Amino acid sequence: MTSPTSKPMIVAGIMSGTSADGIDVAICRISPIRQSTDLSSRPQRSAVERPAALFTPPKLTILGHRAFPYDKKLRSAILSIAAGEPTTAATLSQLSWHLGNLYADAVASTAHHLSLKPQLIALHGQTINHQATPANFLGTPTRSTWQIGEPSSITERLRLSVISDFRPADLAAGGQGAPLVPMLDYCLFHHPTKNRLLLNLGGIANITALPAACTTADILAFDTGPASMVIDALMQRLYNRRYDKNGTVAARGQVIKPVLDHLLADPYYAVPPPKSCGREQYGLAFTDRFLALCKSAPNEDIIATATAFTAATILDAYRRFCWPHLGQHAPLARTTELFAAGGGANNATLMRSLTEAFTPLGVKVATTASAGLAVEAKEAAAFALLGWLTWHHLPGNIPSATGATHPAILGKVTFA
Repeated sequence: MTSPTSKPMIVAGIMSGTSADGIDVAICRISPIRQSTDLSSRPQRSAVERPAALFTPPKLTILGHRAFPYDKKLRSAILSIAAGEPTTAATLSQLSWHLGNLYADAVASTAHHLSLKPQLIALHGQTINHQATPANFLGTPTRSTWQIGEPSSITERLRLSVISDFRPADLAAGGQGAPLVPMLDYCLFHHPTKNRLLLNLGGIANITALPAACTTADILAFDTGPASMVIDALMQRLYNRRYDKNGTVAARGQVIKPVLDHLLADPYYAVPPPKSCGREQYGLAFTDRFLALCKSAPNEDIIATATAFTAATILDAYRRFCWPHLGQHAPLARTTELFAAGGGANNATLMRSLTEAFTPLGVKVATTASAGLAVEAKEAAAFALLGWLTWHHLPGNIPSATGATHPAILGKVTFA
């Protein structure tokens, strides 16, 4: 590991999300910015003690990215384990090592395609369990999170150090272990006069509110509910397709309002941040319940309702929590912009619903592509940044977003 005053690094970030649809790799150049308020200028204080207001974000440039879909058998294995179906320790071990080999292949292929040589790899891993609220285990309330994908196989194959397993350090510090993307949101999108909302539409939707002229201490971020997870599961069940390409099926259907109203009554949406959710809440059992509520409705109406559900939970989160937060921390900002990323940003019906909902509220809606950040690359780039921070002994979580009691240096290092 090196000092944060070192030269720029080329870092490969690897992301495979709760949708379990595949691997995204983003290769980034990350450079420290030397200022009088840089964290490195206060050596007498440890990283976890330094005020958030002193953080000077590094400069991050995405040099390229690629996506690698999971095959049907692998995706099925991941989803069945994440749903809590019976398995064995041997199966979990083999799956983790198999994923490690696939991650190594993905980085090698991306580096070759872009003619780049990474110096460090940051691996999110595949989430198979995320229990941020205490659950009883052997008579003790226990929180846990587990992302698999063996980093040692990547290090051995590519002869590069790998930083992995980012979420546990935040969880151990009292946080939710999520969302962790807000550090990238701050580095790339904070603005002196504009409020910014960064919406990530992966399997789960999470939103980051950046008040104008904010420091990291002013950031609000949390999971709003499902993004593509429920839509994808219903498309698989009803149409034997992985997802609703361009939102074309939803566009043909009519929203079943009684079902939508029933789903929006879930207490989760009224719980104040910090909060997070995952496949534990919106997995196969939720899909079964969703279908039961829809009864004999046409398939396209079911997909339309699932899509409207995602949009409605995002709008509800903005009204309840983000709008008051922005008004409190940046009351004079005249412009609020929302930038969406993730696979859901390619769903034209979902994006149209969000635009129609937010525009009357004075919020301009676009995707991160309009700001030069490919929607598919954002999460992988976020973990490249988190890996860079860990390599330089700097915290990567934002306590106001995760609820942790203090900033934490995230991840575990497998040295080359």
